Amino acid sequence: MNEILASLSILQKPAILVFILKGVVFTLIISVIAVFLSIIFGSVLALVRNYCTSKKNIVFKWLASIYIEVFRNTPLLFWIFIGIIVIPVPSIFSHSMLGLSSVETKLLFKATIALTLFTSAVIAEIIRGGLNAVPKGQFEASYSQGFNTFQTMVYIILPQAYRNVVPTLLSQVITTIKDSSFLANVATIELMACVKKILSNASLYNGTNTINVSDVFILFGCAALIYFIINYTLSCVVRYLQSKNKQESYA
Repeated sequence: MNEILASLSILQKPAILVFILKGVVFTLIISVIAVFLSIIFGSVLALVRNYCTSKKNIVFKWLASIYIEVFRNTPLLFWIFIGIIVIPVPSIFSHSMLGLSSVETKLLFKATIALTLFTSAVIAEIIRGGLNAVPKGQFEASYSQGFNTFQTMVYIILPQAYRNVVPTLLSQVITTIKDSSFLANVATIELMACVKKILSNASLYNGTNTINVSDVFILFGCAALIYFIINYTLSCVVRYLQSKNKQESYA
C-alpha cells in the first residue's frame, strides 16, 4: 500500500505533470503534422495509382503501387529505425527549438518524417477508395463544362472523394496517435517517451529510493488513460459523422 501511495505521489508533483503534458502536446503535434502531410502525399499516390493507366505513365502507377504495398506490409518501427539513419535533417531543424535540444529536434524531425511516409501509404488506399466511389459520370460532366484533367481532379473529384472518407480518415488519425508511441523507441519527446523517462528516474520522485512495480502500473496507466481520452473522443466524432452520413444517404 505504501508503494502505491509513493507511486501516486509522483503524479502529484507539478513538474512531472507539466512534463507529461508536454509529451501529450508533442504527441498531438506529431500526429497532426503526420496526417496532414500524409493526406497530401497520399492523395498524389492514390491519383497516380488510380489514373496513370496509359502506356506513357504506367511506370508511375507501378512505382506508386510498390511504395504503397511495401509500406503497408512492413512494420512502422522498422521504418522509424531506417529513418533515423537515412533521412537527412534540414539546417532549420539542426538546432534547439521548442524547448528541445538539437539532438532531440533532429530525432523528432526524422521520426515524424518516417511516421508520415508510413501513414501516407495507408491514407493513399483510403483516398483511393473514396475516388472509386465517385461516379465516372462526374468526369464526363466536368469535361463537358470545359474543365481540364487537373481542374477536374482538384475541383470535382477530390472534394467528393474526401467527403466520402472523412470518417475513415478520422479513424486513421486515431491509429496515428497510437502509432506515435513507437517513436519512444528512438527517444523523441512524445507521451510514451516522457513516461519512460519519468519511470527511469522514479526512485528520485517516489521517496523510496527504488523503482517499484507500482510505479510501472501508475505511470503507464496514466499514459493509457490519456490515450484513451483522446482517442475515445475522436471515436465519438467518427461515429457521429458516420451516423450523419447514413441519415443523409437515406434522405
